[in-house]
Amino acid sequence: MVPSRARWTLRRRLVATVVALVAVVAAVMGTVTTLALRSSLVDQLDEKLTMAHGRATDVHAQAAAGATFGGFPAVPSPDVFGTGGLAVADDTARPYQDFGTVNVLLPAGTDPESLEARDAGYRDDSGTGFTKLTAEQLDQMLAVPDDGTVTTMTLSDLGQYRAVSSTTSDGSVAATAMPLAAVNSTITSYVAIEAVVAALALLVAAAVGAVLVRRELRPLDRVVTTANRVARLPLDRGEVVLADRVPAADTDPATEVGQVGAALNQLLGHVEQALAARHESESQVRQFVADASHELRTPLASIRGYAELVRRSPEELPAGALQAMSRVESESLRMTGLLEDMLLLARLDAGRPLAADPVDLALLSIDALTDAHVAAPDHTWTLDLAKDTSPDDVLVVGDDHRLRQVLANLLSNARLHTPPGTSVTVRLHRDRSHVVLEVTDDGPGIPPNLRDSLFQRFSRGDASRNRNTGSTGLGLAIVDAVVTAHGGTIAVGPGSPGSSTGTTFTVTLPAAPAPPPPTTEQRPATSKAPARV
Repeated sequence: MVPSRARWTLRRRLVATVVALVAVVAAVMGTVTTLALRSSLVDQLDEKLTMAHGRATDVHAQAAAGATFGGFPAVPSPDVFGTGGLAVADDTARPYQDFGTVNVLLPAGTDPESLEARDAGYRDDSGTGFTKLTAEQLDQMLAVPDDGTVTTMTLSDLGQYRAVSSTTSDGSVAATAMPLAAVNSTITSYVAIEAVVAALALLVAAAVGAVLVRRELRPLDRVVTTANRVARLPLDRGEVVLADRVPAADTDPATEVGQVGAALNQLLGHVEQALAARHESESQVRQFVADASHELRTPLASIRGYAELVRRSPEELPAGALQAMSRVESESLRMTGLLEDMLLLARLDAGRPLAADPVDLALLSIDALTDAHVAAPDHTWTLDLAKDTSPDDVLVVGDDHRLRQVLANLLSNARLHTPPGTSVTVRLHRDRSHVVLEVTDDGPGIPPNLRDSLFQRFSRGDASRNRNTGSTGLGLAIVDAVVTAHGGTIAVGPGSPGSSTGTTFTVTLPAAPAPPPPTTEQRPATSKAPARV
């Protein structure tokens, strides 16, 4: 299965959205301005090209008409289209084309192949030399349409040019081209600058956006903090007071976060009312159970007393009557035990304080195993305690009577729900700041689907958990309530890891704090550690 990719937080998505918008705007603006700049530069180049072409086409006409320049007669220059002007006798002055401008003149009726290379070329950037066109370059220049339209062309080894060609009045073909290198260089530099500026703008947008988004989402953070505080409250039992609310400043209905805060406050109000109603109902039920249990103990004691009195009467009674009285006495005794268990649970639910005395779980285990051996000699009862365990290692703070009841109920559960010959082991050890008590048997075990409801009240796992066994279904519920009241936990599992048989109940209780070390004035007397069974 492919793991799902972690989703971005809202803060990160908002910052990414802002940066993406800035990037899109920068890209659109850069593209539009670049295209506009290139169009403007190309238009300027076309304008210069048109003027240069006009000067080139006028050279031949001026020379043929006997034009003068600077008072001297003008004659066609041998490289007239290389210099772009007219030669004069002293060669002191002449009009010329821009450096790099390519000129070609094909006189009327002349074969292009017979055209001398000196009549087609350009003056290089140094301004001192005239570079003649190659045959390939000459063919490319003559291939430009002679309709006077400016087009873009490529000259071999020279690059891109804007070129124009036209036919003069005497039928000659004149072609002029100017390089696009300057335009392309300008555009490249402009794009590079735009890219740097855009990158800086994106960095600034990311930084400023992160700050602004964090500031704007602070109310949402406060709402989350309030929700987390409420989520950590123990809402499953007892009286719950939900005093936490989203601050009024974060409940403005005009904003989205304010709407969330107001909705959370409304929800907390409804939950508080529901919990208060639940607590009141539970309190009434617990009070009823406690009162009923307390009030029923007296008539049950009377019933049991009268039944025992009739059974021990010196008068001879029919066998059926004696059996009936015996059943009445046993059932009243069982009902008394049930009422005692219900009364204990009601008191624990009400949060009645327990005693907080040092309790040695090793001694409790020995006493509980002794009682269990007397009650069920057909089981094997074992205490597993490490030899190096000291009394302080298994010492807890709690109610001695209730902790005895925990052990008694766990051992009674193992005795009632396992067949004769089952081995039951009580293990006791220290685990850092806790004392761990395990009750393990090698009986048939508890089905996994019943373990989740095992500590519920009146829970019966199978057909063997019925009235014939004396089980009320409250023993493990009492164990869970007492352990929880002592700040501990209880868990159930198989007899051994990976096994489907046997059962292990694990009780974990906070260990008693270590006693302070003796001072020089209170030196301990020499004593022996008590022996362990």
